[in-house]
Amino acid sequence: MSWRDEDGLHPVTDISFFFLGQLNSVTNNETFQPVTSDEIVVAGGTVTLTCRVARNDNSSLQWSNPTQQTLYFGEKKALRDHRIQLVESTPTELTISISSVHLGDEGEYTCSIFTMPVHTAKATVTVLGVPQNPLISGYHSPVKEGEVLHLTCLTHGSKPAARLRWFKGLEELQGKSHTEQDSNGRTFTVISNVELNVTQADDNVDITCSVDHPSLQQAEKTSKQNIRVQYKPSVTIEPEPTMPREGEKFYLRCHGYGNPEPSKFEWSKQDSVLPVLAKADDNFLRFEALNKSDNGVYVCKASNSMGSGSAEHKLYVQDVHAALSRPSLFPFTSVNSALPPARESPSPTASSARSNTIGRADPSAILASSSIDHAVIGGVVAVIVFILLCLLIVLGRYLIRHKGTYLTHEAKGSDDAADADTAIINAEGGQAGVEDKKEYFI
Repeated sequence: MSWRDEDGLHPVTDISFFFLGQLNSVTNNETFQPVTSDEIVVAGGTVTLTCRVARNDNSSLQWSNPTQQTLYFGEKKALRDHRIQLVESTPTELTISISSVHLGDEGEYTCSIFTMPVHTAKATVTVLGVPQNPLISGYHSPVKEGEVLHLTCLTHGSKPAARLRWFKGLEELQGKSHTEQDSNGRTFTVISNVELNVTQADDNVDITCSVDHPSLQQAEKTSKQNIRVQYKPSVTIEPEPTMPREGEKFYLRCHGYGNPEPSKFEWSKQDSVLPVLAKADDNFLRFEALNKSDNGVYVCKASNSMGSGSAEHKLYVQDVHAALSRPSLFPFTSVNSALPPARESPSPTASSARSNTIGRADPSAILASSSIDHAVIGGVVAVIVFILLCLLIVLGRYLIRHKGTYLTHEAKGSDDAADADTAIINAEGGQAGVEDKKEYFI
């Protein structure tokens, strides 16, 4: 016996069928629900839109644009636009592509499957506006050292708004930027300003404005501005030769580094006047024959339109006997009023740098060194004389040992004779009695 309600129905059985129907409906809905994905594309590029379903009951898939114009209905093209092409069409997939994308193509695209009811899915297409090459303004002519340089960098057409960065060489500078919307209402103009307190080290340096934007990826858009800075000269003095000796030719060369180049060089001697035989020839000071009276501190002054700079050189003339002095001592001192700029413009010569760094020697130290060298030379000469004397003594003894005296008896008996005739007779008689001559070596 079964239980029924007043209408003669089985409530439990009917409820079960109701829930089974709802479950089948949910399952069918999930099966027929299209699946899409959002896309990001750079203006001018190509975007691909894909719509998929798990299964199909012979219903058609359709793509439509943000204005609800149908692009493709299955395999059939609905909108006459040569940029839109069919990539794949199956019962469970519809894929299309749009080439030469522009900002107007941005928006929500809809994929639909015409089941009962109709199922749809949205795909958002984001189009990136590519920023134009940056432009730098604000530099018109060389700036003077110590002035403030104001530069502006500008770029149009970016979406989203680009980021501008400043560089001085490899050093990044901090700029201030602001954004303005373009007249099309979609893209932006970005403007950045930077201030630079210029020094002589900034002369001939490139200031770079660079654009950062996701549409550029590995590409780079930059603009460069080379700047020139005017500054007064820095000066160094180069001696030649570095070991000046009495009676020799000698000159000092003055190097001036400035922008513009130095137009005037002046030579002077500290606390005195230039020697009569010293000839100033532009940036050279020449000595035809050095003299002890030329000792002193010489000053070179270089000038241009921005000012002047000077350097000093202490000259000490050695006598001719200092030729054997130690090469490690340099009898000069060069003092600069300013060091050359740390930049790519011409730098001091190696010999000038050497004269500035190791050319500070005390004349009293040089005299002491010369005295020591003379003592060494005297000692060497004494040793040589002693060796010669020893050689003479040995040679004399050798010669004496080879010298002999020969004694014969040829005149034996002549020593006791009263006169010469008797001596001859005795000698002749003595010879008769002698059988052999004998020699004795002493």
